[in-house]
Amino acid sequence: MTNEHYKKKLSEDAYKVCRLAATEQPFTGIYNDHWQSGNYLCACCDKPLFESKSKFDAGCGWPSFFSAIEGHVAYFKDSSHNMNRTEIQCQQCQSHLGHVFDDGPKPTGKRYCVNSLSLTFQSA
Repeated sequence: MTNEHYKKKLSEDAYKVCRLAATEQPFTGIYNDHWQSGNYLCACCDKPLFESKSKFDAGCGWPSFFSAIEGHVAYFKDSSHNMNRTEIQCQQCQSHLGHVFDDGPKPTGKRYCVNSLSLTFQSA
């Protein structure tokens, strides 16, 4: 899809997050305190990325998951802002989702820290 397609589909803020790798302000996203059963999908292409059963409250201000749906998330080294992090993107459309850290709960020890603006939700 083209940038024009995403500019029409997404809000201005969602476009900045998904296509320009911006970060929404903590504790502002609609999925930060969202606990329904279902799947979290890519806001750009609707690919399922995270299951609600892997969501947990990390207290960081962004939706957090201890695992992603296998093969649906891509990982990239990110050394921006003088930090060494791992960026996560939608495997299908390369939409920026957030970052993954090694400080999450069992069973994976991972914390996928995701912008709400990069997601939509589908109830189970």
